[in-house]
Amino acid sequence: MKQGSRFWAWLVFGVGTTYFVLPLVATFEFSLRKRRGEYSFDAYRSVFEDPNFQATFTYSVVVAVFTILLGVLLVVPTAYWIRLRLPNLRPVVEFITLLPLVIPAIVIVFGYIRMFGSNSTLPFLATARGTDALLVIGYTTLALPYMYRAVDTGLRTIDVRTLTEAAQILGAGWTTIIARIILPNVLIAVLSGAFLSFAIVIGEFTMASLLNRPAFGPYLQNIGANSAYEPSALALISFAITWGCMSLIQILSRFAPRSANRPN
Repeated sequence: MKQGSRFWAWLVFGVGTTYFVLPLVATFEFSLRKRRGEYSFDAYRSVFEDPNFQATFTYSVVVAVFTILLGVLLVVPTAYWIRLRLPNLRPVVEFITLLPLVIPAIVIVFGYIRMFGSNSTLPFLATARGTDALLVIGYTTLALPYMYRAVDTGLRTIDVRTLTEAAQILGAGWTTIIARIILPNVLIAVLSGAFLSFAIVIGEFTMASLLNRPAFGPYLQNIGANSAYEPSALALISFAITWGCMSLIQILSRFAPRSANRPN
């Protein structure tokens, strides 16, 4: 009986692995066919030498960094205060943070365009820097469900109330408590949320395209519409970036403190 169960487990694992790996192998093989009659990395060389690739990827990385910083500044104090003082509001806050998963990005960005157009009270879209700031805000909204849950999970592993009371006894203010006590204790969780945010920003297309920003997502779409082999190379590069972030999350999770099973 046990051998039969093991056989079916390995069979399911093999089928799943084949289903997952085979398209990647086929994509990689196709990306090597740019030079007629032989395999080469010409498609990858063409991608990396393309000035637009360098410019758009750099732009998206910078936007991702600002998105992560804004997400940390917004989520960490909020999740900390909810857990410390307002636990009854936790279901409401969790519901709000889930809304970006329900509301399509195109709806959010059209709302931004209507609210922050050049004729509005806050004309973010009147300047390039204002549009960049609005894009960062939009990406922070998209990443909010992942960042909030990562930080909230990290806060569950520490005794928030005891740490806060000890810091207050020693004369620490709220800013010091959050920046020098709470944040270092949930740093692994914050980094997990940061890598998820990075992966979202790098491949996002809708917001960047409708706000007309030179991001990596629209570049991927443009290459896919006008080239044959470079899109396959870019797909594998994007896949490697995303799975690199996921792997780092798995590595960091090994260093995260285990839950203390405390109510706070």
